[in-house]
Amino acid sequence: MNATNSLILRATALGAVLLLAACGGGSDGDAGTPVQTTPKPNPVTVAPTLTCSAAGIAASNASTAGATVCMLTSDGEIVVELETVKTPITTANFLAYVKSGFYSNTIFHRVVPGFVVQGGGLTTGYVQKPGALAAIKLESQAGLSNLANTIAMARSTAADSATSQFYFNTVNNTSLDYANAGAPGYAVFGRVISGAATITKINAEVQLYSGAETPATEVLLYWATQLK
Repeated sequence: MNATNSLILRATALGAVLLLAACGGGSDGDAGTPVQTTPKPNPVTVAPTLTCSAAGIAASNASTAGATVCMLTSDGEIVVELETVKTPITTANFLAYVKSGFYSNTIFHRVVPGFVVQGGGLTTGYVQKPGALAAIKLESQAGLSNLANTIAMARSTAADSATSQFYFNTVNNTSLDYANAGAPGYAVFGRVISGAATITKINAEVQLYSGAETPATEVLLYWATQLK
């Protein structure tokens, strides 16, 4: 993955806002056909279930990790196991957001085909969700790599700036790993153990416009709950 993508895993909505603003009111090449400039709200606003599936619970029970989390999105379920030993700060931070219900009714605001699926900080309409906790120390030197179907923390250009936003790697993004003090990378803190197809589905969502890195229809994260 190129350096440009690695530099815009931002922990704010700024990137998405700039992309939407840049589109303007042009056309898609067909006279009189306007370009869609804002994502459509997801038509299914209520979670179809409030509990993790039997398959998700089974994956959690089979995991030897110290903590697991189940998430339900508008594209399906995802279960992740978390690194409580290698990345204790990052994992504790993520679980604090899960336990408080912060992630309920947020969206995956940044979806880059063949790169990442990012969420955890915005609500429908691309509104920043209030109540984020203090930024945490970057744990990118824990021996974990940004491989496909891992979960990691998004941040700004400052190393110790991650708060609530996270992303799933949809391919092997080793360019996002720690390289040196000037390129400290992004902290991986877990991996998908059930629901990889959901990540693939989100990543394949129709884009707002070519190169938008934003789905045409919002992908919702209805809830996230800790299983163990």
